[in-house]
Amino acid sequence: MKWIGIAAAILLVVSCFTIWVIIPSKNIVVTGVNAEGTNYGRPGYFNLLMTLFFVVLTLIPRIWAKRINILVAALNFAWTLRNYFVITTCLAGECPEKHSGIFLLMLASLMILISSLFPDLNLPDQKTVPKKKT
Repeated sequence: MKWIGIAAAILLVVSCFTIWVIIPSKNIVVTGVNAEGTNYGRPGYFNLLMTLFFVVLTLIPRIWAKRINILVAALNFAWTLRNYFVITTCLAGECPEKHSGIFLLMLASLMILISSLFPDLNLPDQKTVPKKKT
């Protein structure tokens, strides 16, 4: 699952640079790193930051890294849901045209979350302590 998660992280980075929505009446093209003409800021930067943390924590073979990775992946997915609902919402009768970038973002973020729940980690065997004879 580690390599599936890393592939999903690459897909998320690519999706942040593709078109998410187009607002035709204002000729505005919104991507994850460019939303000029709107009040959205740069919504994909937080996804990119969380993806960087995800990849680093995925490559660390420690149990604490895997636990923190679940939190990072959940925050990334929550921010993706926020981006989807905020950016694709119809305002004043104007509905933006959804494009493939926003759907790729959703897919990649979900794949990252799933791969964080199933880490590749070999735990050491627990040694049984022999009981003392009394």
